[in-house]
Amino acid sequence: MDVRVAHCLLLWAVHFFPAAPRNPLRVVSKETKPGNQQDGCINLIPCIDNGAICVQHCSPSFHGERSFVCKDRNWEMFTDDCASLDVQSLFQRISERKPGGHLPFVGEGKPAYGKPGNEGKYLGAYDDGNSNCQADFSCIIPDILSSPAIAGNIADIVELLKNISLLLSENVSRGKMQSYSRIANHILNSSIISNWAYVRDRNAGSILLDSVNFFAGKLLLRNDSETIQEHFISTKGYSIHKNTSGKSFDFSMEFNSTGNITGHVVIPEEELVKLPRASKAISIAFPTLGAIIETSRLDPGLVNGMVLSVSLPEELQHILLTFEKLNKQENFKAQCVGWHSTERRWDNRACRVKLDTFSSVVCVCKHHRRTFKSFSILMSPTMLPSAVLDYITRVGLGLSIFSLVLCLVIETVVWHHVTKTEITYMRHFCLVNIAASLLIADVLFILVAVVHNITLNYQLCVAATFFLHFFYLALFFWMFTLGLLILYGLLLVFFKITRSVFIATAVSIGYGCPLVIAILTVAITQPKNGYLRSGACWLNWYETKALLAFVIPALSIIVVNVVVVLVVVVKTGRSSIGEGCKSQDLSSMIRMSKNVALLTPLLGLTWGFGLATIVDSRSLAFHVTFALLNAFQGFFILLFGTLLDRKTREALRMNCLSSRRRCTLAKS
Repeated sequence: MDVRVAHCLLLWAVHFFPAAPRNPLRVVSKETKPGNQQDGCINLIPCIDNGAICVQHCSPSFHGERSFVCKDRNWEMFTDDCASLDVQSLFQRISERKPGGHLPFVGEGKPAYGKPGNEGKYLGAYDDGNSNCQADFSCIIPDILSSPAIAGNIADIVELLKNISLLLSENVSRGKMQSYSRIANHILNSSIISNWAYVRDRNAGSILLDSVNFFAGKLLLRNDSETIQEHFISTKGYSIHKNTSGKSFDFSMEFNSTGNITGHVVIPEEELVKLPRASKAISIAFPTLGAIIETSRLDPGLVNGMVLSVSLPEELQHILLTFEKLNKQENFKAQCVGWHSTERRWDNRACRVKLDTFSSVVCVCKHHRRTFKSFSILMSPTMLPSAVLDYITRVGLGLSIFSLVLCLVIETVVWHHVTKTEITYMRHFCLVNIAASLLIADVLFILVAVVHNITLNYQLCVAATFFLHFFYLALFFWMFTLGLLILYGLLLVFFKITRSVFIATAVSIGYGCPLVIAILTVAITQPKNGYLRSGACWLNWYETKALLAFVIPALSIIVVNVVVVLVVVVKTGRSSIGEGCKSQDLSSMIRMSKNVALLTPLLGLTWGFGLATIVDSRSLAFHVTFALLNAFQGFFILLFGTLLDRKTREALRMNCLSSRRRCTLAKS
């Protein structure tokens, strides 16, 4: 038989006989929301019809089945029910039911046995030799911890924990809570979060949260406090009464290999006075459960801190919670939320934000025993998509670099025509260094952006930030030198300095001062890793305030130059201005003053909006305005420093006429 004919017959059989018992692969229906993995279906059945589901039995060492969805001509994992655990027998071992009795649960869509063919094996009596198994559940821990945390086992363990909390939660001792926490910790590990995406029940994370909360709420306290700590779940309980001056629960827990995150729960004193009798308060922290809930529901990851649950007496309603942010990006704002256990969603009506800082959020939340017991923070973008701002910045910087190069070319062409006096030489010397400093800073900025998107090298980032800091500061200090030159020409008319002295002084101010500031900044902040801003190659603001080493000098120079412009206005209005000053020099100083008067407000506005984006990182207007002004600084320097200068235009015209004359002579 021709291979293509056989292949067509196989497809026809699969589509029209999906329930054929001897064929482990079958197309059964169309679904949405696929996973993101591929497996064996692609080897036997071509993916032709988008949305088609292929079901495959697990390998002999597992029971259950996997399903794959056809998407863009590729089979992608949709659900994975393959499991190696026999949770029925595990529950039988820790329950008080008689051997062979009816088991209290069977997972949805799961067979009532362990591995295929072992129907009778796990329904008999157990004699594990451990009389304490019902007391602390410890006998089932080895089986749980030795099993792989795959999606099928995750689903079974969630079902096991749910039924333990419903049926075996009387007199929860420390031993029971420890065993319960170890079982839950096995499927809360940060390394297996992605496996939750293939659990059939998309509410499995919510079921786990409710189960743990219910079981922990039954914990019996020894003395006045109790702490049960695992890597990914921590339970703390305290005895509370109305004379307590406030009770707090502090958590510092592992999230992933990068380090720990913290959480803090406080029962305010004004709430505790409502207690009619001594009671207990239980708090549970989950560093990974927020990500698990979002992953298993196939929603975008929004949870930005650990999930904190509380079990309190009915009289206590308001609590104070502090969450450390997992993602500390400045373009995201925090939203305090409570988990609505009935509707299984995050609800912002349960909490309000009291304080939102760069690294943490303080929330005031309303506790309700049946509705709101678990809380966290969500992050949501509050500015234009980064791609839009990147586009504005890169197009603007391209124009800025072109403008600065053109400015330097023009200065080279007209240099001998416009530097005939000491004052004009000094003015154009400052202008060239202003353009050169900004040009180098802009080129560095683009290079850092490109390299940063490819790979983030910390040492490279430190070096790039140092030079960006240096050259942006140099821009302002050369503007400051230009202002000092104006004051020198107007006020010190009888005090003359040579060109070499001016150059040495100007270079010391224009490059020496920024270099000292940049070196001191990195030397003070970098030993504590506080030089860089989180996630960006720029100066830190929130932890060490290293950005002040740029902001304070820049804004101070802007203020000084504004004062210089006012002095020029006052002096030029007096009749004595020309005494001892050449008219040519006076004309040059007035032109310089116009340059400073135009460029200083633009630079001040640019970096003023830059500071505003830090103070209020949620403002769209601040971010867009800063991006535009920052990107077009080079164009402003070309326009106001070169093109609008009458002497420069005349020199360009003369140069062009001279070039034409030379061309004419050459032709003749």
